[in-house]
Amino acid sequence: MPQMVLKYSLLAGVAYFCCMAVAHFFGVKVPILFVYYDTPFYAYQDKIIAFAVVTYACLFFAAARHAAIVPAVLVSIWVTVLGLAAVNMSHALREVLSGRSTAAYWIQTALIAGYAVWLTVFYVRSRSQPAT
Repeated sequence: MPQMVLKYSLLAGVAYFCCMAVAHFFGVKVPILFVYYDTPFYAYQDKIIAFAVVTYACLFFAAARHAAIVPAVLVSIWVTVLGLAAVNMSHALREVLSGRSTAAYWIQTALIAGYAVWLTVFYVRSRSQPAT
């Protein structure tokens, strides 16, 4: 059972990252698909992010098919959480926000961290279960 939950959780990540890539490519700035949805941006940067996010989708898809790849997924998602936290606390972001709150970014970072915890828990559980 943990293997199936992990597999479908990884496939949900594929769907999420595909939606994120499309949103960034077309500049559809909505929370969850754009963590920093209300900050200034350059369209070319979002196109680059769109292409980079496709690599997440590919990695998560490969991990859903081959459990040996899951550790790489876990490293990538946890580095993302740490990177978002660093940006949320950065002086550069505070300058751009001109006194506005970072609460929305922290909520999104927490949601991604929750997903990372979920994946980590089910990966650990799947390792302790016999293969099906």
